[in-house]
Amino acid sequence: MLQSYYIYSNGDLKRRDNTLKFTDNEGNQKDLPIERISEIYVMSEMSLNTSLINILSQYGIVMHFFNYYSFYTGSFYPKETLLAGDLLVHQVEHYIDYEKRIALAKKFILAASGNIYRNLRYYNGRGKNLQENMNQILNISKNINNCTNIKELMGYEGNIRKVYYDSWNIIIDQEIDFEKRVMHPPDNIINSLISFVNTLIYTKVLSEVYHTQLNPTISYLHEPGLRRFSLCLDLAEIFKPLIGDRLIFSMLNRKQITEKSFTKELNYLHLTKEASRIITTELDERLKTTIKHKELQKNVSYQYLIRLEAYKLIKHILGEKEYEGFQIWW
Repeated sequence: MLQSYYIYSNGDLKRRDNTLKFTDNEGNQKDLPIERISEIYVMSEMSLNTSLINILSQYGIVMHFFNYYSFYTGSFYPKETLLAGDLLVHQVEHYIDYEKRIALAKKFILAASGNIYRNLRYYNGRGKNLQENMNQILNISKNINNCTNIKELMGYEGNIRKVYYDSWNIIIDQEIDFEKRVMHPPDNIINSLISFVNTLIYTKVLSEVYHTQLNPTISYLHEPGLRRFSLCLDLAEIFKPLIGDRLIFSMLNRKQITEKSFTKELNYLHLTKEASRIITTELDERLKTTIKHKELQKNVSYQYLIRLEAYKLIKHILGEKEYEGFQIWW
């Protein structure tokens, strides 16, 4: 099974014959069997060359880069090999035709809000008293199908998330004051944690979309723009509650992540290397977890659920089957 590889030490990553070799600044070397790698995360300062880029392209390996503050800075996205002109035409058509575009945008928000609701229902069933928050989200969600434009739709999505984030102080057992979502930059440990985990979810979606025929720059909920893979933002909305938020709740309630996991002097903006490793390790373990898929009637991993979502979107765009966003049923 292919796996993600994370590099936390400073050094050089180079091609060595038909595989990869990493050498850290102290001279320690490690061979990385390229045929076992799905994607590479660079969480440190690293030197690389065009020979490395060429072999990553050959094997279709996406490389994601993060800076010292664990902020995502960009990805190396190899040359696409699964090109399909017919799909691209239809993908663009579904953006240009506003009725088709908003229909897809609603599907993303309905799935995301459904997964948010089920997160609250899960913790409500464990004595967290979240029924009022659940009712508010249900009431707001009733307006989604009646939206006539993307701005209005995003407004309801924002209202749902506000109610959702208001519940986090109840869900999380640690004494952490979380008043509102702040992103640029995050202003406390919860916001820093959300930003880091959401970025990881986005990069996982990007890596999965690469292995389909979808163009990642043509999106429906988020506006396509320069230098970003906005379709991955659309699909990530579905998986942030399902994978990212549940991971955050679990790590905080098990005290795997605490205030000591952040640099206090930087207003808890910076995750320690040890904390970042814990998060990426836990995330990858969660992505390997399998569930019995209702339609396929077989076990699939959370990681593969993301690619299945992209395949479902392709079928919708080609007119084969109407798209329905993935929602937790358990």
